[in-house]
Amino acid sequence: MKLFTLGPVEFFPDTRGILRKKIPYFRTDEFSEIETDCAERLKRIADAPRESRALLLTSSGTGAMEAAVAGLFSAKDRLLVVNGGGFGQRFCELCALHGIPYEAVSVPFGAALTREMLEAALPAAGSRKPAFTGLLVNMHETSTGQLYDMDMIAGFCRDYNLYHVVDAIGSFLADPLSVKRHGIDALILSSHKGLALPPGLAPLVLSERLFRKATCEDIPPFSAYFDLRDAEQNARRGQTPFTPAILTICALRERLRAIEAEGGADAQTARTAELARDFRRKAFILPAELPAHPLSSACTPLIFPHHNAQEIWRKLYERYEYYVNPTGGEWEGKLLRVGHLGNLTIDDNTRLIWKLQTVLNNL
Repeated sequence: MKLFTLGPVEFFPDTRGILRKKIPYFRTDEFSEIETDCAERLKRIADAPRESRALLLTSSGTGAMEAAVAGLFSAKDRLLVVNGGGFGQRFCELCALHGIPYEAVSVPFGAALTREMLEAALPAAGSRKPAFTGLLVNMHETSTGQLYDMDMIAGFCRDYNLYHVVDAIGSFLADPLSVKRHGIDALILSSHKGLALPPGLAPLVLSERLFRKATCEDIPPFSAYFDLRDAEQNARRGQTPFTPAILTICALRERLRAIEAEGGADAQTARTAELARDFRRKAFILPAELPAHPLSSACTPLIFPHHNAQEIWRKLYERYEYYVNPTGGEWEGKLLRVGHLGNLTIDDNTRLIWKLQTVLNNL
């Protein structure tokens, strides 16, 4: 079996070795040191200020998205949400669920997000609409493969004094990212993407100013499990309020150590970018097109004009146990997404292209 998916992804050998070990007990000084080390290394790799809070939430990435939305904002706020696909829509649904006023900026498939699109959503002069307090964006809209211009969005947030909340679940270690440069107030991650670990761990890196906002406004927790103030207090001693994903945290420390030893985030993004470039060069022989919008290095969306994407996807895993990402909704019949995260190589790309060709020739 081979995973060319966007999560989970192929593990590296060291990770497999750790996951075979016995689970240690976690209410100890030794495990507290592991958690603290993970938090500090995550902040360094993400280029976050030292005073940032790094919380290790045990959940899927959506859990961290919900914690950021409902744990840091309230009905007193008004949020601007970039909605270019399934995960932008998820931010909208979370805002609606928790009664947080928002307005969506829709990004059609194939179009690039521009500053003009963001500014068009701002209240007009003399309008009675309140100003926005924050902006929510999926750096990489993984349902379409679109990569948003983070420098442009960061400048927009600075100019209008908006809290900047970034779901970088699909982009971390695949595309250039700096918490400092992009002025990110909440960085949402997930273990089973670029970190190449099992699902179930969702780190959340918070700026001092956004965490202080939530604390000063005394925003009540929407659940006991996702009480960010409780999580932050426990993180100070290297612990979590409830039982964490213990073995995944152990694997996270070794993965972060390896990333730093191999040159940090820059080396990882360069590696992923080369895998993406290589696959896209080789994919020109397929009867498929790439979207016109900017693409993340995390994946390559392939548009099949004959509406046979689902059949291709099914035959690929039935015959070869090679998995790529299918797509739902209106693009179900046309779009497949090929991931470039995790323990993949140039040779893996070559083998995947050959298998795709073989499947297509036999349809």
